[in-house]
Amino acid sequence: MAVEGSTSGRNGWRLKNLLHKIRGVDMKILVAVDKTEESQQALRYACHLLEHFEADVDALYVKPDVVEMVKDSSYAPFTTRGHVERAVEEEANKVMEEIIEACEICLGGKIPCQPRVAVGEPADEILRVAETGGYDMIVLGSQGQSMLKGFLLGAVHAKILHHALQPVLILRNFRPIQKILVAYRGSQCDQGALEFIAPLFAKKKPEITIMHVQETELGETEEFAQACVLRGEETLRKFDNTPIKKLAKGDFVDEILKAVAVERYDLLVLGAYGHRRPKYLKVISDEALNLVRLTSRPVLVFRDIPEK
Repeated sequence: MAVEGSTSGRNGWRLKNLLHKIRGVDMKILVAVDKTEESQQALRYACHLLEHFEADVDALYVKPDVVEMVKDSSYAPFTTRGHVERAVEEEANKVMEEIIEACEICLGGKIPCQPRVAVGEPADEILRVAETGGYDMIVLGSQGQSMLKGFLLGAVHAKILHHALQPVLILRNFRPIQKILVAYRGSQCDQGALEFIAPLFAKKKPEITIMHVQETELGETEEFAQACVLRGEETLRKFDNTPIKKLAKGDFVDEILKAVAVERYDLLVLGAYGHRRPKYLKVISDEALNLVRLTSRPVLVFRDIPEK
């Protein structure tokens, strides 16, 4: 099992172009917002995160499709279409007022923030707008917390994580990012994650830890584990960052969750897929999905930038 290169191959030119944008030229962020406080908080967080960049933030609210709602007999069966339309518009107006208020924080930090509205199924519209609008990252708020297993992952979040063509940042609470844990398996996707966050956080200068879990049950050797963290360290040093290297043995998900809980990292970063997932199957791996579901910290899920 070899450690893959960083920006080589058919997707390399797009990743390099994205890195150039992150360094301060023109980064576009799409923040999905709705009536929940969590999504409004995600918008404020995105503005805080990008305060040192020349970035554009668009806040997208997806209104329900009234026609589809009326067709669904389970929704208010004795309510007329006019009543449904008025209720939808009232909620949309309320959400837009909250978005404009949240955008003022971005504008205060000299970050352009533009409210946008789409109509339809939320996940489909967020994915469509993100792709057609050429956005570099999607930001989502959390959807509540389970007392047993971290944060709940709703259908909208799960669909976006599976099908997004951009990195996805899921925010759980507003906290300064001082300690970052990168769950690093040595794949090309993991390399891309390092090259994405290094310039993004260059001015904030958080402590970054690269953690590799040696999965002995899969036949992974200690030599490979050492090579992984050294490659990761080499990547970050190119961005003037000296990371902490951390090795563990055991189950990948369990060891990462344990490290997050003990060290209280402010952000978990991981690649959407690893070595064993076929390159043509661009959906999030089970391990990455489980980490998103089970951790109580913000998570940035990076995926290779597809060729247009």
